Amino acid sequence: MIAHKATDIGVLSRGNNQSERSFYGLGIVPKILEILAQIKFKVPTPIQFKAIPLAIEGKDVIGIAQTGTGKTHAFAIPMVQRLVKMQGVGLVLAPTRELAIQIDEAFRGLAHPFAMKTACLIGGAPMNGQVQALEKNPRIVTATPGRLLDHISHWNFLPEEVSMLVLDEADRMLDMGFAPQITKIIHAIPKNRQTMLFSATIPKEIMEIAAKHMKLPVSVEIAPSGTTAEHVTQELFIVKKEAKPKLLSKLLAQYHGSVLLFSRTKHNARKIMLSIRHMGYSAAEMHSNRSLAQRREALDGFKSGRYKVLVATDIAARGIDVTGIELVVNYDLPEDAENYVHRIGRTARAGSRGHAISFATPDQRSDVRDIERIIRSTLPLSKHPEIPPEEFVQPGHEAPRRNPGRYQSQRRNKFRRF
Repeated sequence: MIAHKATDIGVLSRGNNQSERSFYGLGIVPKILEILAQIKFKVPTPIQFKAIPLAIEGKDVIGIAQTGTGKTHAFAIPMVQRLVKMQGVGLVLAPTRELAIQIDEAFRGLAHPFAMKTACLIGGAPMNGQVQALEKNPRIVTATPGRLLDHISHWNFLPEEVSMLVLDEADRMLDMGFAPQITKIIHAIPKNRQTMLFSATIPKEIMEIAAKHMKLPVSVEIAPSGTTAEHVTQELFIVKKEAKPKLLSKLLAQYHGSVLLFSRTKHNARKIMLSIRHMGYSAAEMHSNRSLAQRREALDGFKSGRYKVLVATDIAARGIDVTGIELVVNYDLPEDAENYVHRIGRTARAGSRGHAISFATPDQRSDVRDIERIIRSTLPLSKHPEIPPEEFVQPGHEAPRRNPGRYQSQRRNKFRRF
């Protein structure tokens, strides 16, 4: 453990009772505690509670947590606090422009009282404004990998100044094909830095990065907000939209128990229900266009076995409590990946076994990846002999880097130091 020295900003020691979730006692300086109080941050999230003390001590940290768990402040608070007492620049790499902007906004709120400047370097935004931001010697830089390499290649950003590095949503960056850029950036910055890596999942590639580029990292794992039922067998079919009805017909012929089918829209739910009836199966619909009495009738009929199939939108995902559902079908993938967990949780109740089958169109690779990040496992791919096999369309990469050549000659010497 690195000993804290008395400084003009002071340090509060961590309390012994970790069951009391509070920002007090995590080693956070009073000035930052005041900022947190001003922005109504009263209770740390689990990832903040576990990661902040370790990061403040200077340890390398691997944080396994879902999006929306407060991980940004889990690394932002320690980074600001440590940069007040040490030299260098804090660098945060993020997979998307939108996330980079959100991270930069979070840093601004924490860093401003310490007169720390920030910069956000993302593709699609003018290089000129970003160069001007770098001229002001920011202590914290948030960037997408491609745009950061642009600035490094034109001497706008000096990687040797980095003393703290954060890889946020590392698994998503790898999914998007940024592994070569990340490796190039890591090799360009000093080895004696502090590194923090945050990811929703920990695939082999993430572990390789940690083994090669981190110093005795401490792993902090936070359980996702929803976990899939233990006895659910999950399958994924990649199928064109027009082939979904035929695939559904084949599956309904295989499963003889009750089937809960999810549609993304209420309009499509009715179309699917009528199609199922046309196949010769009893079916009912349950969505917001149905009256309360109609929804009750549909649910009661499903419970009693009068209807083999209940077609529902996500209003039913958390509310249906029916034992003995043999199969859940995600005819449409959920708009919110978290709802996948709630949907398939309707089967395999009370220790019984169940099945969950999802249909994904070839252009829904990213939607499937979002679900896999939530459940922290890969959905097994299945094929039906009577349905033409499909594959996912390959994901696009970050837009090609611009070539702002006029900055190279103008700025080469000007930005040698922050």
